[in-house]
Amino acid sequence: MAITGRKIRVLCVDDSALVRQILTELLNSDPGIEVVGTASDAFMARDRIKSLNPDVLTLDVEMPKMDGVTFLKNLMRLRPMPVVMVSSLTEHGAEITLDALSVGAVDYLPKPKIDLAATLADYKLELISKVKAAADARVRAYDPGVQRMVVQPKFSADAVLAKVAPSAHFRTTDRIIAIGASTGGTEAIKDVITEFPADTPGVVIAQHIPPAFSTAFAKRMNRVCQMTVYEAEDGQQVLPGHVYIAPGDKHLLLVRNGARYECRLDDGPPVNRHKPSVDVLFRSVAQQAGRNAVGAILTGMGKDGALGLKEMLEAGSTTIAQDEATSVVWGMPGEAAAIGAASEILPLQNIAGRILQLARMMDITRQ
Repeated sequence: MAITGRKIRVLCVDDSALVRQILTELLNSDPGIEVVGTASDAFMARDRIKSLNPDVLTLDVEMPKMDGVTFLKNLMRLRPMPVVMVSSLTEHGAEITLDALSVGAVDYLPKPKIDLAATLADYKLELISKVKAAADARVRAYDPGVQRMVVQPKFSADAVLAKVAPSAHFRTTDRIIAIGASTGGTEAIKDVITEFPADTPGVVIAQHIPPAFSTAFAKRMNRVCQMTVYEAEDGQQVLPGHVYIAPGDKHLLLVRNGARYECRLDDGPPVNRHKPSVDVLFRSVAQQAGRNAVGAILTGMGKDGALGLKEMLEAGSTTIAQDEATSVVWGMPGEAAAIGAASEILPLQNIAGRILQLARMMDITRQ
C-alpha cells in the first residue's frame, strides 16, 4: 500500500505508558509521520483502529488481556494492515516475534532502551525507516487454514573484506548456495530452504537480524527443513545438506581451507549499517567460490547485498533476485535488478526450484 501526498498515520500499541510516549515522540519528529493515537491493550487497539484508520501499527509483543500474536492473528484475518512488532531482545521474545512474522507482521525492532538516552538517536532512525517501509509493504491476510511456523557510519564491504579478483583456482567440486534478505526475509528464507532436499549443496545465509533472534531463527528452521540448519560458528566446515545462518552480531564470510569451504565470523563494523551484511557474505562467496556458487537476494529494505550480488555475477556465479510482486519490500532485490546484478528475476515460489536446477547443471558440466 503506497502512501503518497500525506503523512503516514501510525497507532502505537504498548502496555507501557513510557514506551508509548517515546515511540510517539520519535515518530512525530519526522515530518512524514503522524502518530494519530495510542493504545495500552489489544481491546483498546481494536477500537482505535476502527475510529482512527491508521496506516501502520506498532505492536507490543507481550501485553495484558491478549498477547500481541493472538491480536495480530485476528487483525490480519479481518483487517490486514502493516504491523511492526516491538519486542524484547530475549530468546523468548524472539520466538514470539518470529511467530508474529509468520502470521503477517512486516518487521520488528527491539524495545527502546529508555535508560540509555544516547542510543535513542540511532533507534529513532531505525524506527522511522521501518515504519516508512511498512507503509509501502505488501501485506498478506492471515489464513488459519494455511500451516505456518508457530546512527552508525555507512561502511561498504571494504571495511570487512577487501575487493580482490576472484581466485582462478576453483578445484573443488563443492558448490555453494548464498542467500541474503532483510525485511520479510525470515518467511521468504523459510519458503526457499524448506524446499531443499537433504542432499542440497551447502547454504550460507545473511539475514538482517539481532543476536537472540538469529539463534531462535536457526532452531526454528532446523525443525522444519530436510537440511540441517545451524547458527554459523567460526571455522565450521560448510557441508552439503547443511545450512549456516549468520549470527545476529557477526558478519559471515565463506573462506577456503584447501579443497573445502569454511565459515568465518568477523566482528568488523556494520556494513550498509547492517551486521551481518549481505554484501560481505556475497563478496566472500564471489572471491572463494565464483562459478561454483548460486546467489539469491530476497525481500528487504535498503540496498545491502546488491553490489555483492553483482560481484558474484562477475565472478561467474548465477544470481537471482526475488521479483517485486512477491517481495514484502522490493528494496534490496530491486536495487540488484537496477544495477544489473541479477541474471534472473523470479517470484519467490520459483526460486528454490531454480537454485536446485542450477546446482544440477553445475554437476552436468563437470561430467
